[in-house]
Amino acid sequence: MNAQDILSVVALLRERLEPLERVAVLSDTLAGEYPLARKAAVLLGLFEQDGQIFLPFIRRSSTLRLHSGQIAFPGGAADPTDRSLVETALREAHEEIGLDPSGVKPLGVLRPMLTVVSNFLVAPVVAYLPRGLGQVQLQMGEVAELFPLPLAGLSDAANFHTELWTRDGQSHTVYFYDVKGYRVWGVTAYILHSFLELLQDWKMVA
Repeated sequence: MNAQDILSVVALLRERLEPLERVAVLSDTLAGEYPLARKAAVLLGLFEQDGQIFLPFIRRSSTLRLHSGQIAFPGGAADPTDRSLVETALREAHEEIGLDPSGVKPLGVLRPMLTVVSNFLVAPVVAYLPRGLGQVQLQMGEVAELFPLPLAGLSDAANFHTELWTRDGQSHTVYFYDVKGYRVWGVTAYILHSFLELLQDWKMVA
């Protein structure tokens, strides 16, 4: 992998992601189907380190009421003061892991999705971190761990599998990624899968 790889990925994502300005429309459309759901946003922040491209994940504290102990992207519920869901993702990432918003270059968004158990409409915001994670500071009580996983490992088919689960009489596919001793699953894996589908052929254009 060379230094131009992440720039190639960034360029490809700018072409294939939904534009940032469409996040409100996409979220409102889904909200029409689930009017009681709360809006939220998460941040998928790509950065390069030691010749590899990484995505940062967090493990939520085991004391939280919702999604305790689970692996997730930095993010959380929208605040009335947020001007957009992109701002929600940046604010939450700053609060949870100390990520400086000035070092985040938003590229676009994935289509929002519903978390069935907690009833959130989650907007995934994809960004480039040209300076990396910088000086991080975890929010005590909410984030137990911050760890980056390599894009190459996440993209490796050997580290991915699906299972068919049944809930309330309905079957649905659950995604799993096992990389470097971490298991990413649930809505985070669903978001990750949607993201990686955009990059299936990225090596061809790098």
